[in-house]
Amino acid sequence: MDIKESLEEFRIIFSIPLPGGLSISINETILISWIVMAILIIATFILTRNLKEIPRGAQVFLEAAVEFLNNFSREHFGHRARIYGPYIGTVFLFLLVANIIPVLSPMSLPVFGIEPPFTIKPPTRDINLTAALAIVSILLVFFGGLRARGIGGWCRNLFKPVPMMLPFNLLEYIIRPVSLCLRLFGNILGGFIIMLLIEQALPIPAVLPVLASLYFDLFDGLIQAVVFTFLTTLFVAEAVEV
Repeated sequence: MDIKESLEEFRIIFSIPLPGGLSISINETILISWIVMAILIIATFILTRNLKEIPRGAQVFLEAAVEFLNNFSREHFGHRARIYGPYIGTVFLFLLVANIIPVLSPMSLPVFGIEPPFTIKPPTRDINLTAALAIVSILLVFFGGLRARGIGGWCRNLFKPVPMMLPFNLLEYIIRPVSLCLRLFGNILGGFIIMLLIEQALPIPAVLPVLASLYFDLFDGLIQAVVFTFLTTLFVAEAVEV
């Protein structure tokens, strides 16, 4: 796989024709995002069927994860945990799978002239996806604040702690999504580029790329999912706190 080709504009996989000569283009990011959502839906169906009163096997892990999410949500959102907890858990799972999905790709072995039959690229290396997630998160902050405080309370909160903070408090609704978007996008894209360089530049690519993948695809992917989710949690909790 050529590095230049991997970093060029995202390829259109297919288009869905619409009346009037219009069409909806499906690119790599959308297709892999659908695959990630399919993985989560199938995993949810498998893990939640045949639940028993006394948990065993995977059900033990599942209940522990749900209990951790519930406690985490109650700690930050209080009695509003049922409202915002599901979104926090869903966005974390989506980002986790989306960030680490490149581990399913076979590695190239240029020394032996072996090219991988396919390559799965992380959809979060596309700034359009990270921007969409950041916008959804900041909309949750905005409408959550309105719901918790009311219009009057939300407007008064913009003048805290002192009235001169009004422009800075308004700017947060622009700065925060930009920060969420660029942090996730930059880290995932950087790790993706480094993995491409390692796979194609090393004389013995069968060992070190595997170790590098453990960090850039797994560990770094987990860290970025945690950071995005945790910052979103803090922003929402701050907005709904009365």
